[in-house]
Amino acid sequence: MDSSEIARYIEQTDGISKPWMLIQWRLQKLKERQSEMVPEAYLQELTELHQALMDLGEWWVGREDEVF
Repeated sequence: MDSSEIARYIEQTDGISKPWMLIQWRLQKLKERQSEMVPEAYLQELTELHQALMDLGEWWVGREDEVF
């Protein structure tokens, strides 16, 4: 699934309010740009995405049926 397909899915499922879906979209966008980036910039953005994901905490607890 490319980033435009993920974006459409997020729009169709009202996923804009689901930060974990936005992180997945951002990760896909980063993967698509990886070949155009210097390794240090890629690693920096990947590190930022990882931190954003970790900042969400255990968001799935109590919502397992909804998100998995």
